[in-house]
Amino acid sequence: MRIGVIGGGQLGRMLAEAGAGFDARFTFLDPSESACAAVHGRHIQADWNDTAALEQLLAASDAITFEFENVSSDVVAMLAEQRPAYPPARALATARDRWSEKSLFRSLDIPLPPVAKIDSQADLDAAVADIGLPAVLKTRTLGYDGKGQKVLRQAGDVTDAFAELGNVPLVLEGFIDFDHEVSVVAVRGRDGETRVWPLVRNEHRQGMLHCSVPQIDHPLQAQAEDYANRVLAELDYVGVMAFEFFVQGETLLANEIAPRVHNSGHWTIEGAETSQFENHLRAVCGLPLGSTARLAPCAMLNVIGALPERDAVLAVPGTRWHDYGKAPRPGRKIGHITVLASSDAQLQERLNAVEQLLTNDLG
Repeated sequence: MRIGVIGGGQLGRMLAEAGAGFDARFTFLDPSESACAAVHGRHIQADWNDTAALEQLLAASDAITFEFENVSSDVVAMLAEQRPAYPPARALATARDRWSEKSLFRSLDIPLPPVAKIDSQADLDAAVADIGLPAVLKTRTLGYDGKGQKVLRQAGDVTDAFAELGNVPLVLEGFIDFDHEVSVVAVRGRDGETRVWPLVRNEHRQGMLHCSVPQIDHPLQAQAEDYANRVLAELDYVGVMAFEFFVQGETLLANEIAPRVHNSGHWTIEGAETSQFENHLRAVCGLPLGSTARLAPCAMLNVIGALPERDAVLAVPGTRWHDYGKAPRPGRKIGHITVLASSDAQLQERLNAVEQLLTNDLG
């Protein structure tokens, strides 16, 4: 089984680690000379739009996937003409453009916060008058972990904000009073079979995911699965998708989708019967999907900017250490730690112990 991956970061690295049991061979296309996934396969160092490099990737692959949204959907569509390439190009194009994404939610009757399309400062002024402040202004494409956006809290923040974000297409999203943030990670096979992992409660710090805790018997699990399944079916999706929501009482409000394996699903490596990475490979390669049941109380903590003392972390019972092999840098995800326990109380105790050891530098 030969699998080509566009992108060579930590998600590609973990896909390759999951593929070891299938005797899968990986080829990564990534422009960075230090792509951290390269230790697990062949590395084609070139731009994602490089025609010759894409031909090399095709020649080395029986199936192709991608690990992030920065690649053009046109590239994925071209590859799909010659090899199975999943998730589909349409899903990538939709998720890359926040307005297209919000429009999809609306078309499927999935609730979402107030949103407006912004193509000029005049559009922004009109939208602020309609939606009100505070609100967040975001680029329609690219931008993640709090990048490519600006929070507007007062009238002065609105002045020249369109130019400040580069005079590019934007969306304005109204702030809402929500209880907390959750995500659901789902996988859909080539045959349309769908499996969903437990809903995950997420905590963010400075726009970056800090901690994810899967919830068992969450009252909004069925609602999350319904919304995720609507999107998966509409896009004729294949692979893993993450769907982020705001919880407002007994209602889920859609935030965004990610057409790939996702940070909030890293707990599945040790905490689920089948990890998101293994199930993504199963889906892309046309294999039967595995169970998404949680095995035990668990959680995932991101390691950002600087590594804590490894031995001290591993001294906490139930911990699993994941170093991505990336150079430390403020605001950069360089690893994660999974914490497992026999009860929710024990999990919280162990989480507290690990958190005290983290030296995260968010930048």
